[in-house]
Amino acid sequence: MVRVCRLYYYESWTQEKIAAQLGVSRPVISKMLQRARDEGIVEIVIHDDDHEVSKLEKELEQLFGLTQVLVVPTKDLNKELISSAVGKAAAQFVLKLIRNGDRVGVSWGNTLYHMVREFPLEKKENVKVIPLVGGTGNARNEMHSNQIAYELSKKLGVSCETLYAPAVVETEELKEQIIQLPNISSVLQEGEHIDVALVGIGNPYSMSTMERSGYLNEQVLAELKSLEVVADINSRFITRSGEVSSHPINRKVIGLPLEQLKQTKTVVGMAFGLHKIDCIIAALKGGYINMLITDEATAEQIVNIQQGTPRMSGRRGKNKGS
Repeated sequence: MVRVCRLYYYESWTQEKIAAQLGVSRPVISKMLQRARDEGIVEIVIHDDDHEVSKLEKELEQLFGLTQVLVVPTKDLNKELISSAVGKAAAQFVLKLIRNGDRVGVSWGNTLYHMVREFPLEKKENVKVIPLVGGTGNARNEMHSNQIAYELSKKLGVSCETLYAPAVVETEELKEQIIQLPNISSVLQEGEHIDVALVGIGNPYSMSTMERSGYLNEQVLAELKSLEVVADINSRFITRSGEVSSHPINRKVIGLPLEQLKQTKTVVGMAFGLHKIDCIIAALKGGYINMLITDEATAEQIVNIQQGTPRMSGRRGKNKGS
């Protein structure tokens, strides 16, 4: 089947010529090509240079001084299709970023989960994947940084580290004890020397991965809201202005600090859905990321807000991404 696909798509052979070469009928070749598409051996990608999307990307890059922005066209897609579309686009974007010899750090969350899920199998050399924040427990294991690191390393055919610790612990004293453990300390130190960071941007109050994982309760959420916290990156909370919050929970996180994250050459922030608008803006104001992946409707609203245009429901329909 692969041989037939190579002849048809790479060598531009006709189905009749391939059939003659293999000694079968043309309908056999046609069915084989269709089966290859159905089974995912062949994927058809249409590179549609959408002017509006390109304009949004450039506007976001200029407004926030970003190196690169990927806006995923999501017009008329439902929630499930948006998740898949963003995941596929993010996977291709990240694949091109990772070079042989890179150390790749990953945080956690829904967008990273969909990115890794859609990631193609493509072997890289001397690449290591490193979790940037702890993540253990039974709830939503597939979204934890350790699992994301493991799944990404499998797709790339490379090695990965594991951070055997929760994202947040009960006390600052316990955190200090844990990060001194050799197997924890070594992974955290590796995280300080990564080449590429892939981080989710979370909303603590809406479809929060941290809340669903049991790290946030109603009291903490109320306290965060009173401090104008609007987002979390690497399980650390930031305010509307982009500053790291003074809330004690930030001192109980086991993972790469945000100030250290800023020292990384390439930091890709990933978030989609209208409930992430304030989160993304805060992350951009704080300068924690220099590349952004988001969906079309969310990008449009962010540009409108920054340019002083009142929020609209979106000319492309509602977006309930996550």
